[in-house]
Amino acid sequence: MTALDHAHLMDRIYARQRHIYDLTRAYYLLGRDHLIKSLDLAPGATVLEIGCGTGRNLVAAAKAHPECRFFGFDISSEMIRTAEAHIGKRGLSPNIQVTPGDATNFSSRDLFGAAEFDAVFISYSLSMMPQVPDVVALALKVLKSGAKLHIVDFGAQEGLPRVWRKALYAWLHRFHVHPDKIDIQGAIQAARGVLIKRASLYRGYAQYFEAGGD
Repeated sequence: MTALDHAHLMDRIYARQRHIYDLTRAYYLLGRDHLIKSLDLAPGATVLEIGCGTGRNLVAAAKAHPECRFFGFDISSEMIRTAEAHIGKRGLSPNIQVTPGDATNFSSRDLFGAAEFDAVFISYSLSMMPQVPDVVALALKVLKSGAKLHIVDFGAQEGLPRVWRKALYAWLHRFHVHPDKIDIQGAIQAARGVLIKRASLYRGYAQYFEAGGD
């Protein structure tokens, strides 16, 4: 699938869903706030979210760190429209900049005029993306020295009944979400990144990673 094909697919999926996305995802995108609380940011830090969707995470992070600057991009222009409205309604446009972009092939300098960031995070996006190793490699590449990449996504459901996992994955596949086909730790290692932390959350429902550049 080409980047253009993937962008069109995401726009078709979210053209209507974007209006109720945050209301519905609050019940099953668990661990997003855990990630945001894990961001250890100094005043003036710059932070990038890859696959920012509706801007929900950027708004939450900006409220927690009003002295920092936040940037985000998403392959779905429909989601970026919602993110801009979400951010503007909360008066956070001076703190947050969003734009369309392809996570598998992006230049943060072209998108935002910034080559590196003090933190990068990816929340429940890798399981929807092709070429996950490429995304992780690019995310690590735009980290400043000593900075961290934070990732949260669906886990292996190891602490939950097998029938739960089967039903959840079957439902997610309907929306082109494939947590069973991604290896986040392997992608970090393939990109020569340093795995700093890995945690299983909510009995394996979610998995959380922190990584640094090599």
